[in-house]
Amino acid sequence: MWRLFALVLPLALDTFAVSAALGIAGVSSRQRLRLGFLFACFEGGMPLVGLAIGAAIGNIIGAFADYIAILALVALGAYVLLADEEKEEARLALFATSSGAALIGVGLSVSLDELAIGFALGLARVPIVPALIVIAVQAFIVSQVGFGLGRRIGQSVREGAQRLAGIVLIAVAGLLLLARLGVVPP
Repeated sequence: MWRLFALVLPLALDTFAVSAALGIAGVSSRQRLRLGFLFACFEGGMPLVGLAIGAAIGNIIGAFADYIAILALVALGAYVLLADEEKEEARLALFATSSGAALIGVGLSVSLDELAIGFALGLARVPIVPALIVIAVQAFIVSQVGFGLGRRIGQSVREGAQRLAGIVLIAVAGLLLLARLGVVPP
């Protein structure tokens, strides 16, 4: 169960960072609900795609699956840590003002980290249904908190949450490696 929590925590931090940035930019109450549901749908659904890929690869590569999951988490953590803030801000501005098919496209781009988490879920053999439910619920709740606090907090706090998400992903990879090596219980 610790694996599930450890994989969901960085997603919550990332969702908070994105929604806080949108809150800083200013979104209406109606937009908050719409975006919160969109976050929940995309963030709860994208892991299924990653899971399908991860499970298929896990069956093929067998014993090396855990190590591939660890590498995927390290890569995702590094990506989050090294993300270009200017591009992120432009993407968020587009997200707040999109509608229709454009909103779906932006939602897909925002949930790519969930795709990678789904890949890791499949390789790390985390219980899927509870994971998807927890991911979707946290996405809605954390986004609402982020929208509300976004106007009250500074840009540096949002960026700090995003950086912390990257660090947590890398730490989770380290824990998975230690569990694979038998140093900590799985």
